[in-house]
Order: sequence, then C-alpha cells, then structure tokens
Amino acid sequence: MFWLSVALATLGQAEEATPPPKPQIVLVEDKSALREFEADGARVAEMVSEGLKRLTGKPSAAAAWLTLLTPADTVGIKVNSVPGPIGGTRKAVVDAVVRGLLEARLPPDRIVIWDQSLPSLRSAGYDSLAKRHGVRLDGCRDAGWDEDVIYESPIVGTLVSGDLGFARDEKQSSRKSHLSRLLTGEMTRIISICPLLNHNQAGVSGHLVGLVEGSMDNSRRFHADASLLSVAVPEILALEDAEQRRHLGDRLVLSITDALLCQYLGQNKCLLHYTTSLGQLRFSTDPVALDVFSIEELKRQRKRLEVDYPPRDSALYKNASLIQLGESDPTRREVVEIVR
Repeated sequence: MFWLSVALATLGQAEEATPPPKPQIVLVEDKSALREFEADGARVAEMVSEGLKRLTGKPSAAAAWLTLLTPADTVGIKVNSVPGPIGGTRKAVVDAVVRGLLEARLPPDRIVIWDQSLPSLRSAGYDSLAKRHGVRLDGCRDAGWDEDVIYESPIVGTLVSGDLGFARDEKQSSRKSHLSRLLTGEMTRIISICPLLNHNQAGVSGHLVGLVEGSMDNSRRFHADASLLSVAVPEILALEDAEQRRHLGDRLVLSITDALLCQYLGQNKCLLHYTTSLGQLRFSTDPVALDVFSIEELKRQRKRLEVDYPPRDSALYKNASLIQLGESDPTRREVVEIVR
C-alpha cells in the first residue's frame, strides 16, 4: 500500500494547490447503431470518429488519433472478451478503432488486440477481425509473465494453471503477482475499450478493473473482499519501470466505454435479460471519471427497472484519484453529449 500511503500523507498539500482541469467525457448516442443486439458497423464507425474529433478538437479522425499516439508506437487495444461477442466489447467498436489507426498510418504489425488469453479472444471472434486487418492478436497469459515486474502484498493466493511458478499436482501459494511481458516489453500506448457491465465488488467491470484483471497473474486473491480490490487495482496501475513511467497508468491514452448495451447485473456472464439498449459510446482520456460515470448509469438503470440490488460504493476510484490516475469526483468533470 505504499503509493496510497504517500498519497494520503500529501493530500493536505494537494488540496491547497490549484486544481487540475476538469476531465472531459464525450458521449455519442445513436439509437439506430444497434438492432436486435447487432451493431451497425458503419454507424459505429461514425460515432467513433465524431467522439474522437470532439474529444481532441481536431477536424479529422486521423488528426485526432495523432494527438494521442504516433506511428512509431506499439498500440495495444484492450478488450473484454470474457462475456463473449454480445456481452463483451463489441467487435464493431474495435473494428472502427483499428480502421482509424490504420488511416492514421500506424503499421498493422504495431497494433495489438489483447486480453487475458488467446482462447478467450478467439471465442469472442476477434481472430477473424485481426486477420482481416493484418493486426496482431495476443493474450497476456500466452505472452508470459515478467519475473522482474512484481506486485507483492500480504494477501496469499493459490496458484493455478497459467500463473508463474504453477506446478501441476502441487498445491502452491504466493503473495506475488506479475505483469505480462506483453505490457512490459512491447506496448507503448494502450487504448481500453470495455462494455458497460456491472461488477459485484467494484461497481463496474470498467477500465481500471479490466486492465488489471487482463494483465496480471495470481490476481484472484484480491477478489476475496472488495476492500482488497480497492487497494490492489490502483497500486498495480501505478507500478513503474526503471524510468519511473507507469506500465499501465501512463501508457493508457484513451478509454472508450462501449455503452451500446448496458448490462446492469451479471458481471462477466452475458445475461441479456439483465441488459438494456443505450446506443452510446463514451470517450475520455480519464479512465477514473469514465468508470464513475458508468457506475452512475448502472445505478440509474437498476432504479428505473426497480431491480433490488444495492451494491456498496467501492473506495477503488477515490484511491485511484489519490495517486493521480484520474478524477473520481462527479462534480469535477465535464460531460458533452452528442445525439445523432
């Protein structure tokens, strides 16, 4: 808990300083972009282009992309493939992002669609998308774990297949988690695209939780209690390299919440009877503000539908703000709505 301890110790000084600019969230809505759970690729592409131009203030999507990254970068597009092609990140959104990056002259071999594992990505249908555009598909588990980038805590986890140090037929435990070599050795920029999907402990399976769950081994140990998750996730996002650059937090240049559908119950399982159509995409360079905005939407939908599910608020997002990963205060953000 080193980073959070330092943040709390200096909180008084931070309050006296000039507050940073309010993060902007751009919400683009087009109800016709989704029909019977099937996304319209052309309309989704227009939504992505419009959202990026408004967020960056640039006249074209290609120019907008080049304010966030360069053709020399290796760009990782983080998706949530676990809930499948309907409940997880919709392929139409990823397709639009990949097309935009290619139009901005990024080499296809420097674009990587990634998640926890290749089998999960293939089950969600991302292999055909990657082949069509000539971009890479990779899983953090498949790329292997970096033995030198460690998150250690007193919480003990039981190692399972895929974790570093796991040996079959031997019960082993560890207090260490390792970041994937995919993150420590290759990617220089990250784009996170996650569905609007609830999380029973963190409130939303959003950008913060999604990045950590997709990139670390032995991470199941933090799910034993919401308070453990609220400390571990921000601290893992703040892990630094030798140049004091955060492997995840500083490389994340854009977060897109795929709110074409909103699943207000179910966590990582696709449950269409707990799903409502919003026809929205939400863009921000601040993942904390975007996740808090998503939690508010999930609560609003449950209240509207009279769903009896009152999850307690997680301290995760306030902790993330304390170590300057983003803004958790709803009054300290600007939301721009574009209805098509």
